[in-house]
Amino acid sequence: MSVDDERPSEKLRGPVVLRRDRRVEPTTTDQRLLDSRGPSDWVHTDPWRVLRIQAEFVEGFGMLAELPRAVTVFGSARTKREHPEYQLGRDLGKALAESGFAVMTGGGPGTMEAVNRGCNDAGGLSVGLGIELPFEQGLNPWVDLGINFRYFFARKTMFVKYSQAFVCLPGGFGTLDELFEALTLVQTKKVTKFPVVLLGTEYWGGLYEWLKNSVFESGKIGEKDLALVHVTDDIDEAVKLVNEAYKAWEETH
Repeated sequence: MSVDDERPSEKLRGPVVLRRDRRVEPTTTDQRLLDSRGPSDWVHTDPWRVLRIQAEFVEGFGMLAELPRAVTVFGSARTKREHPEYQLGRDLGKALAESGFAVMTGGGPGTMEAVNRGCNDAGGLSVGLGIELPFEQGLNPWVDLGINFRYFFARKTMFVKYSQAFVCLPGGFGTLDELFEALTLVQTKKVTKFPVVLLGTEYWGGLYEWLKNSVFESGKIGEKDLALVHVTDDIDEAVKLVNEAYKAWEETH
């Protein structure tokens, strides 16, 4: 018996090798692409999702690659314009812009809008990274540079990769999610010289006390981990922390 007789029949589908496949289609991929419209179920398959995910990263990297130094600010989409936290967001956005930082938010309403608006008022670059949600939201009108994402993890990568600090104003689950992901990345040294500032002691004080008295005291985090969290009511102090961290980052790059 020759070697050719021992070799099983095979079919190539792009880079994929199919052997002993009894389900091989009688047509080629490009024929199926060009010959007819066919069913649309394929747009919901995992391979197509991979391409969408890739496209989101390419689009995000391309849009933000030349972004100047920036700070990401998180906060509630539910904050009303007449609420004091809205004005706090505007003041923070203005202060960051005046200090030479672009500002990135989730691009939505509430606190995010306030921060984008304050940055815009001060002539800074106001960035919004939106997310597809079950309820329509859209980018707020004070976003200068915006992109909408389908996938949270792609969007989160952009926030971390293209900012030098996180500032969290009072917010809900989304803000908490971003807060603890940022702290985990800093703790595990996935990102360095990356301050996390909680603006609003009345709102964040209870969380900090729980981290200190329960999580730290029980040995779940160390002293250095606890020191990653900065709680303040002072916008100037928050901007100072951001500037100091950026200068330290510059020294290592």
